[in-house]
Amino acid sequence: MASVPEVMPKTGVVVQDSPAGPFAETILVGKHVLLADEPLSGGGNDTGPNPYDYLLAALGTCTGMTVRSYARVKNWPLEHITVRLKHDKIYAVDCADCETKEGKIDKIDRVIELQGPLSDDQRKRLLEIAERCPVHRTLTSEISIRTTLA
Repeated sequence: MASVPEVMPKTGVVVQDSPAGPFAETILVGKHVLLADEPLSGGGNDTGPNPYDYLLAALGTCTGMTVRSYARVKNWPLEHITVRLKHDKIYAVDCADCETKEGKIDKIDRVIELQGPLSDDQRKRLLEIAERCPVHRTLTSEISIRTTLA
């Protein structure tokens, strides 16, 4: 007898199609309602960020929270942090430090701006801490995604 897949509870993240356009989605996260869509150039109605924008937002917010938290614990004078991110698809042969050498790979550029009277050593350490944010670790680790029908 085949096992019946577990059905996820109605908590967590729920994504549903939206009548706002052919690619529009409504995202429910607890009490928060977010929108996602493709830009007009991609056939959508641009009613919200696209899925890669949300991926970058997750990495950026996690980076900022992790760096700020570490600076607070250390009582370092970090006054403000800005994280800028960009996603591209590039040819693997154009990536000198990548294992994959054929086809295209995803490339994320992350630029972190730290404001405040931090020493060079503090800035260097905060850059190292940025690499340890949980979303960064998830994106750079092996990921298992299990998909079932409800």
